[in-house]
Amino acid sequence: MSTEQEPAREASQRDRLPFEPAKKRQKPPKKTPAPVETADKNRQKTPVSKAEMAIPAAVSQRMARRMAFFCGIPTALGMLTFVVSYFVLTNAWFNLPNSAVVLVSMGFFGLGVLGLTYGVLSASWDEEVPGSLWGFPEFTTNFGRMTAAWRASRQKN
Repeated sequence: MSTEQEPAREASQRDRLPFEPAKKRQKPPKKTPAPVETADKNRQKTPVSKAEMAIPAAVSQRMARRMAFFCGIPTALGMLTFVVSYFVLTNAWFNLPNSAVVLVSMGFFGLGVLGLTYGVLSASWDEEVPGSLWGFPEFTTNFGRMTAAWRASRQKN
């Protein structure tokens, strides 16, 4: 070996980490799967516009009002639980266990999450029909539609 090559090799070994290989190995190219053609893809589909797919404004406002009501009240009660328990403990009216406060607030927050779902499903999905006050008939109808769509998509797959 020549004296010129030794300093270059020593410098390159100092730059490498102890566990780094001497030569960098090339990664094999990724293989792309072949496209799978099905009868559904070959069939001509009628184009659906975004306006046809969108929820009508009257229905979405109805859903938002119901979600705010059925989710907002339990969520506010969940937050109020902490405030009331603070006043009970600071005024020493009675001893309140921390676990009771947490469980009650979690129960109210859980009702708030269920209220979101009920708010959407209890709204009338027909633009002209406002629906009932509590929305139970609409809930049963819309829940039936949703489960039927789930079953149809499972059978399709």
